[in-house]
Amino acid sequence: MRELNVVAALAGRDLLKFFRDPGRLVAAVVFPFAMIFLLGGTLQLNLGGAVGFNFIAFTFTGFLGITLFQSTAQGLTSLIDDRQNDFAQEIFVSPVSRYSIVFGKIVGETLVAIAQVLPFVLFAAVLRVPLTPTALLLLVPVALLSCFMGGAFGLLLLNTMSDSRASNQIFNFVFLPQYFLAGLISPINVLPWYLEVLSLVSPMRYVIDLARGVVFAGSADYGRVVLLSPVTNAAVLALMFALFMILGTALFVRRETHR
Repeated sequence: MRELNVVAALAGRDLLKFFRDPGRLVAAVVFPFAMIFLLGGTLQLNLGGAVGFNFIAFTFTGFLGITLFQSTAQGLTSLIDDRQNDFAQEIFVSPVSRYSIVFGKIVGETLVAIAQVLPFVLFAAVLRVPLTPTALLLLVPVALLSCFMGGAFGLLLLNTMSDSRASNQIFNFVFLPQYFLAGLISPINVLPWYLEVLSLVSPMRYVIDLARGVVFAGSADYGRVVLLSPVTNAAVLALMFALFMILGTALFVRRETHR
């Protein structure tokens, strides 16, 4: 029961901090919507006819996937600050399982990421994204899997960081290349072999492609924008999640035990 209380406390704290931060709240909602509207609209008008698919829906699914994945991953790095500040310091020195701390943090950042993408769905009609009731229903497990994958990836990266400054540098180095390797705003159906290799090991590729597979399912554009079937993407993400979670948690617990 104590461990469940720790999970609930950490998860609730992260969600409450998000809603109490107006700047982060506005930026989380406005920035992706503006990028989808501006980039998607510009690309649709200039390239949509040539490539033959809906660029607004393409960028929508890209930013949907990246928000779920990156928000949760970056949220895990706040454990660095929590180790030094706030009531979390008491949790770290109390006799509770480090596994509960990790799981509570992932659950909390998952809730934050989902709260950030809810406006995406509300604005989908304005952006003319073809979201069917079936797609909306399937996006729920897609969102959870993407967030858990992001949390496991962030946990793995956390073990390479010493402070928040290092986290910013490492995240820029790790995430920025994935924007291009995962096809955030441009198709990656054809890549040179060396970029194809990097793309195949990029977790963000499977997150974004899974979202696209669900949204574009049944449409004429499916074959042009989706790289792998949703089942294949989900299987790859589940395998990556298991590997990253086991390794990341083991390293985190070992690191905390030897402090």
